[in-house]
Amino acid sequence: MTIFKRSDHSRLSLQTWEFTGTALVNLFVWLLVVVYLFPLSYMVVTSLKNREQFLDPNAPLYPAERMRMTYQGRELIVYQVPLQGGSHPLGLLKAGRVSSQFVDPENPEAGIITWEGNWRLLRAVYQFKLSTSNFSEFMSGLDPALLLKNSLAVALIGEFGVLCSSIMVAYGFSRFRIPGGKYLFLLLIATIIIPDSITLIPTYFMYVRILDWNGTWLPLVVPHFFSSAIFVFLLRQNFKSIPKELDEAAMLDGAGPVRILVSIILPQSIPTVSTVALLHFFYAWNEIRNASLYLGIAPQLRTFAFSVQTFQSFFGGTPEMLQVGALVAMSAPVLVLFLAQRLFMQDMVITGMEK
Repeated sequence: MTIFKRSDHSRLSLQTWEFTGTALVNLFVWLLVVVYLFPLSYMVVTSLKNREQFLDPNAPLYPAERMRMTYQGRELIVYQVPLQGGSHPLGLLKAGRVSSQFVDPENPEAGIITWEGNWRLLRAVYQFKLSTSNFSEFMSGLDPALLLKNSLAVALIGEFGVLCSSIMVAYGFSRFRIPGGKYLFLLLIATIIIPDSITLIPTYFMYVRILDWNGTWLPLVVPHFFSSAIFVFLLRQNFKSIPKELDEAAMLDGAGPVRILVSIILPQSIPTVSTVALLHFFYAWNEIRNASLYLGIAPQLRTFAFSVQTFQSFFGGTPEMLQVGALVAMSAPVLVLFLAQRLFMQDMVITGMEK
């Protein structure tokens, strides 16, 4: 006879609770993932449907097309028709208010089958099919190569400017004694809470009336060369976490402030710098308001997001075209994030200690 001790029973109960708790947590996490990814899944599925499917309230949720058959040179739509012995798929040959004529797709030689009833109440038979015509139609109304070149130019030029300026400002606030530097930094951070709508009219007047930048990329690019408050804050906090003893050791070897920034600070701040670069790229790629203000008169300089928005508004307002445009516009940021995820997620190692 096997004797169980109380300690064994307690250990078994603890293992059961650990397994149950882990299972419940995993289930909850997977439910959150499903809910979070549902809009994206809906977007992909909708973009692969044809327009005819949206007009049928009885159409399935997955991408499909109506089943058709050819009879005596005519293309017939197949419906699910209730007959004696069950429901059968039949091709509609002649529609009538009281009775309609059908043909059996599997045995067309059997002749015409007359069915009494309103054919509009019948459900069409659908078969799974992915429709890529929406993407080709969408791309035919745009110039993808030109729009991609314009968007990359605006994003990369602005990214170069915002990185250089934000890094220098953050380096100054984190490493140098500036008279009133604390209050200057607070003033800089306070600009984050200023809504863009307040500065919209003054900046538009300056760019268009004074500087005559309308119809150029300059209003979209030049402001980024004067740093960004939120990026300065992120970089400054990261720079301050790096021990100043490293700066002092480099200064003993004759390194100046620029050499310390390039050789000491930046190599240990790659994840933060990558985060700032990705955030700005996503912003620049998806920016529409300023592009619509200053590039409306210059079609050859329009960005991808602005052109997609314009196409959706004037030419492609159907559900499938709206989802196709959204997928096309978000494809580049998703690809960039996928390629840069290693830099985005990697940890920093400073003086032998993982941070």
